[in-house]
Amino acid sequence: MALRPFSLVYGLAARGRVAAYRAGAVRAQRLPGAVISVGNLTVGGTGKTPFVAWLAARLQSEGKRVGILMRGYGGFASRSRGRPAAEPDEVAMLRARLGLCVPVGVGKNRYAAAQPLVAQGIDWFVLDDGFQHLHLVRDADVVLLDATDPFGGGLLPAGRAREPRSALRRADMLVISRAERAPGLESLLQRLSAAPVFYAQTALEGIEPVRGWADAPAAPAAARFFAFCGIGNPSAFEADLQRWAPQLGGAVAGLQAFADHHRYTEDELRRIERAARDAGAGALLCTEKDSFNLPPALPLTLPLFYCRIRLQPADEEGFLRVLREVVARRRGGGR
Repeated sequence: MALRPFSLVYGLAARGRVAAYRAGAVRAQRLPGAVISVGNLTVGGTGKTPFVAWLAARLQSEGKRVGILMRGYGGFASRSRGRPAAEPDEVAMLRARLGLCVPVGVGKNRYAAAQPLVAQGIDWFVLDDGFQHLHLVRDADVVLLDATDPFGGGLLPAGRAREPRSALRRADMLVISRAERAPGLESLLQRLSAAPVFYAQTALEGIEPVRGWADAPAAPAAARFFAFCGIGNPSAFEADLQRWAPQLGGAVAGLQAFADHHRYTEDELRRIERAARDAGAGALLCTEKDSFNLPPALPLTLPLFYCRIRLQPADEEGFLRVLREVVARRRGGGR
């Protein structure tokens, strides 16, 4: 309750910023190509980065010249995973998934970050975490909402929402993640926005060994895992782990959560390992993003794995058809 007055101020500032762009008091910049924003209403936790990876790969498979634009929040990638030590975690994760096939432009100013990609002939841009990045004109706004916590318990700083629910009126397409069906939420969203609603369920592709345990070909059978994570919505990861229990060989022994983009120290890993042993676990488990925020040296005796997940619309073809229609309408008639 003590933070509620600050949330009211934050909400007024967010609305004022949008109004300034709409009135033309602040001008947005346009890139010479189609721009598709994939964003959140809340701070993290919707599965946005795996969704961006899927969308970029799918557009590229259609013959489009695709690039990704992102700010690059916090985190660092370990040299042991072949990335510069200063590279943000989500950037490193996308590069690891997509390789050199899909270039990534990183910077607070996404227009400036796009210029090297424009010079390479890129003309389809996926704007990662772009719903609030109004400085760049987009041709489609895709907004992901986690079914387990769609509105983040209110506006920042009391909650996790970056904007009020009314901001969903700007969305062209809504994607409810972590649910096959959510009739109540879908009905509410249809009152808030005219955008069509799609669903996307996180799927566990596999358990991969983190660097330093590359000699482990697969997760040990029937091992009890102790999980840890530094993401925007740790309760969503916990819910996923419960749903994936059959694939993991049983329930996870425990979960320790840290702040989003947390950079782990060797001492923290030792404490996590002690907690795992106290819980009777025989292996450690983290998210793919966390695997890029580990220190160069891993002072562990328990094997360490990460979850490789996939997030894509249940109705892929329907989603892509609507996306193409939105982009074609905007590119043809302006915005």
